[in-house]
Amino acid sequence: MSLRINPRERTAILNSLAAGVVPRVGLQHIQVGRKAEVTALLEDLARIEEGGAAVRFVVGRFGAGKSFFLYLLQIVALERKFLVLRADITTQRRLYASGGEARALYSELMRNLATRSRSEGGALGSVVERWVGDVEHSLLKSDGGAGDPEAVESEITRRLKPLLEHVGGFDFVSVLRAYYRGHCEHNEALQNAALKWLRGEYTTKTEARQELGVRSIIDDDSVYDHLKLFAAFANLAGYKGVLVCLDELVVLSHRLNNRTARNNNYESILRILNDCLQGSVSGLGFIFAATDECLTDTRRGLFSYEALASRLAANRFAAPGMVDLHGPVLHLQSLTQEDCYVLLLNIRRVHASSVAALSEDHLLPDEAIVEYLQSCARRMGAAYYQTPRETIKDFVGLLNVLQQNPQADWRALLGQIKTNASDIQTEDPALAASLEEHDAANTTSVAMNNPSEMDGDDLSSFRL
Repeated sequence: MSLRINPRERTAILNSLAAGVVPRVGLQHIQVGRKAEVTALLEDLARIEEGGAAVRFVVGRFGAGKSFFLYLLQIVALERKFLVLRADITTQRRLYASGGEARALYSELMRNLATRSRSEGGALGSVVERWVGDVEHSLLKSDGGAGDPEAVESEITRRLKPLLEHVGGFDFVSVLRAYYRGHCEHNEALQNAALKWLRGEYTTKTEARQELGVRSIIDDDSVYDHLKLFAAFANLAGYKGVLVCLDELVVLSHRLNNRTARNNNYESILRILNDCLQGSVSGLGFIFAATDECLTDTRRGLFSYEALASRLAANRFAAPGMVDLHGPVLHLQSLTQEDCYVLLLNIRRVHASSVAALSEDHLLPDEAIVEYLQSCARRMGAAYYQTPRETIKDFVGLLNVLQQNPQADWRALLGQIKTNASDIQTEDPALAASLEEHDAANTTSVAMNNPSEMDGDDLSSFRL
């Protein structure tokens, strides 16, 4: 029996797919395949629930479904009472920097904090409010603590005592106490200041000290430490763990032209990888989405950093036709032709969910879907299921035209589709852009005006 589709989910799914992007809600209505990969990551979530840690690199070609897979895992984690932090890495938001870019990534993660009841993000305030309210309510039920703000603050300090062992733990506790004081005094400015600190939005220690009385802020050097601290708080607050999803890892490898900047970011990834594999962190998981070039490029990718190359190398016993899903790297396999057929059936069902007609009176019969896929195979070859983005976009467009033009014949419309293999983007735009920048960097003028931005590898092809 199919799940009920509400109008909000239907609109988000169809609008997103028609534009070639991943919908943020309703993925359960169209998900197909990936059973082995999902099972492997469910084991990671179980390990985090038991107090362990996990790190994964989800690798696939551009358009293979990495972002879709991350959103799907986010839904599963939220159902299991995880806190999910999600952000896209950009040149202005990355793991290591000295100009505020790392803090900007942390702020984006905290702004996108999602819970089961607020899956769209922006849940930090509700998480803090709920925990503080639980502490206050527990004292109201006990003797001697009712109505005493000082007693509640003391209880907050007592419950958060384990956090004092972490970097920044003392100020973290002070900020939560300040949030409670703002709650008691109906001081929204103080509460907002506390949330601003927790989101890493203070740029100077002076401003934070004036508004909250704390001596430190979340800066570029302490981002990872505060993620571990927040995971420890989430455990005390009753959540199963914290899952951090970072997409567009290719930006680090093919958009950062300075080798030192890349290696510093790779060093941060290595620290995360070592901590998670060695059990040095608890209740925290990381998922990075990367392209094949981002991983295996020995000049700019993760494999250009020797320590990462050795840790992320494939299992030598995983011969062709055999997989190892226990390693940190998880390669997304292409959808099968059968998966594509089921996927289009699911999309057709979603599209018809707002129409009075039921399954026996679809805009497209089953035979039309079969013929559509055969048309895709003739025009696009194997790319139609290896990178199904264009296949899905065209299919949603076909359904839209048939819905708005009842007199149209689907056979005639199929004959008008012109999408072919050359129209499908199989390379990541970040990689293409980096190659253009690389060519530009080979000119004398760029070399003379911006010598600090040149890689040593770029100079190997320098020409006068």
